[in-house]
Amino acid sequence: MTYESTSTENPSLADRAGEMLPAETQDALARAEAISCEMVHPHEALFSDRAANIKQSAVRDVFEISMQPGLVSLAGGNPYLQSLPLDRLGAAAAKIIAEQGLEALQYGGGQGTLELRRQICEVMAAEGITDADPDNVVITAGSQSAQDVAAKVFCNPSDVILIEDPTYVGALNTFEAYQIDVQPVLVDDGGLIPAELRRRIRELRAAGKTVKMLYTIPNFSNPSGVTLAADRRPEIVRICREANILILEDNPYGLLKFDGNLQTPLRAGNPDDVLYLGSFSKIFAPGLRIGWALVPAHLKQRFYLASEAVTLCPPTFNQMLVSAYLRDFDWMEQVRTYRALYQERCDAMLAALAEHMPEGVTWTTPEGGFFIWLTLPEHVDTYPLLHQGIEAGVVFVPGAAFTSVPGPSNTLRLAFSSATPENIQEGVRRLAPVLRAAAGTPN
Repeated sequence: MTYESTSTENPSLADRAGEMLPAETQDALARAEAISCEMVHPHEALFSDRAANIKQSAVRDVFEISMQPGLVSLAGGNPYLQSLPLDRLGAAAAKIIAEQGLEALQYGGGQGTLELRRQICEVMAAEGITDADPDNVVITAGSQSAQDVAAKVFCNPSDVILIEDPTYVGALNTFEAYQIDVQPVLVDDGGLIPAELRRRIRELRAAGKTVKMLYTIPNFSNPSGVTLAADRRPEIVRICREANILILEDNPYGLLKFDGNLQTPLRAGNPDDVLYLGSFSKIFAPGLRIGWALVPAHLKQRFYLASEAVTLCPPTFNQMLVSAYLRDFDWMEQVRTYRALYQERCDAMLAALAEHMPEGVTWTTPEGGFFIWLTLPEHVDTYPLLHQGIEAGVVFVPGAAFTSVPGPSNTLRLAFSSATPENIQEGVRRLAPVLRAAAGTPN
């Protein structure tokens, strides 16, 4: 049986990418869009209202495209795992199975192993949080899972979560799936602007809205690479405390500050006001899907029960492997290796941008993390430029993926974490003529 499309959404990636692409790239675009294409089928009537808010991520859309031969991908924010001691990790994994296999392969506690929760408190101490209690740590399937639980536990449909604009696309998709009203707050080169935060809270409450949370990535934000200024941090906590708004602080990149002089987390010294999210995806291995939430003590039990209801228990073997890594390896030395490696790649991208980008294009200068954010003249929509970039042999992520504001965007994200300096240089060189033509800048 064949069903006809009834989609009234904006043109798909495949449509917007045009008909002039190589056949294999068109196929990849079409497959990426197939998930989000609404088809007429009797089962369509069974979807919940919430399901209409579940969207295919534009970042995921370009992952398959970026694997086409000959393309330089500056799209995916993947850690550079080649620097890990894989042979020793393999031996550690084998030892766990051989000596503790019955425990490692069995169900475990819903909150996570006590050993790993204690070790996570040590990791957070290195990040600047020295008062964490393992009893308030909940192990999650990456920090993405913790975002989902927080949205479910604290927000009713139409409640407001404030976000930086731009922000992490995974958080946007999670919040919107719960029918949450996601409202942006302006940022600048110093991150979230406190005066704008106050104004937005006042404006939304005057409109009868219930504001529940502020979601923020204060260190080397995904996608912008911007870091929240130190003097703004206590003010933002104070604003949210006075307004009875919970801060959801997502800090997966915090340890990856190039110079090692870390910014103090919002959570440090504010145990009742901040729900802190961490992850081993950027400092160890994303494939293990181990993250955590440090939850205010008075909120922990309900958060934990909601997390357990989804995952039942975090994977025991994965937790034991992370524990072995933290216990038996010099994990901080690996972090220092990552810092140097990512700084080299960031410097390579900044140098390439300075060499090749046309007048009118600006970009952020991150102090750590994985990403650089480009801004083009206001008349440029970067979404249609995706197919032109592919034709030129380079892939990026259009900025429209990272905002809750509808309409075109004159921004885009470049990732330097998983590309070699040589590929970064070549990718930026290929991208420059595309942006120059769009901006109307002479050669």
